[in-house]
Amino acid sequence: MIKLSAVIITLNEERNIARCLSSLQGVADEIIVLDSFSTDKTEAICREYGVKFLAHPFEGHIQQKNMVADMASHPYVLALDADEALSEELRASILAVKENPEYDAYQFNRLTNYCGHWVTYAGWYPDVKLRLWKKNKGHWGGSNPHDKIIIEKGSSVGSLRGDLLHYSYYTISQHIKQTNSFSDIAAKEAFRKGEKASFLKIVLNPLFTFIKKYFFQRGFTGGWYGFIICINSAFGKFLKYVKLMELHQSAKAS
Repeated sequence: MIKLSAVIITLNEERNIARCLSSLQGVADEIIVLDSFSTDKTEAICREYGVKFLAHPFEGHIQQKNMVADMASHPYVLALDADEALSEELRASILAVKENPEYDAYQFNRLTNYCGHWVTYAGWYPDVKLRLWKKNKGHWGGSNPHDKIIIEKGSSVGSLRGDLLHYSYYTISQHIKQTNSFSDIAAKEAFRKGEKASFLKIVLNPLFTFIKKYFFQRGFTGGWYGFIICINSAFGKFLKYVKLMELHQSAKAS
């Protein structure tokens, strides 16, 4: 049987972390939490579960996740966010992998809970995530805050049954606050990469985002919450490009 390390990054996750850690019991041979100096009970809860708990200033989602993955002492790494947990079916699938690993990496669906409702529309499901991989075969990449695992070319990838349960937002206000925060990160990342903003992008990108999610990805089937999710997704695009334009204007003025 192979051994695997579960790795998690945290910042003030007292509401979620116990559920996450509980789902990993009996699956992970090691759990490492890299915290960004939480001021709530996150550390105390983690220590109750006997995890390896370390703190480091937040440098970005990709940077933090690569840092904690590098700390793993076992050949396979399982990465979760603090607001995620393994379903019973996914636990069983991972345990089967430990008995007989066939691939270099594994992906599975993520099912999101939004304000108490499971979301299977608006492009939120199936939300395929690759989160289990041989340590020497992959690393975190992508663009902050939308990170993803980049697997070495030629590596084999399998799919597992079961869902990764994602407890995303408890209130609409929390979603709006996170959208504003993530749009800051996305705008700065786009600016760093030299991406330009324009009036057309500011107007058309949010509009197309809403049409795609609400109509083509059947967000309308989610009723009120489906509408809110689609509107907020479009709003996030609007904020990103408005902030990106502001960054270019500030750079030009200076």
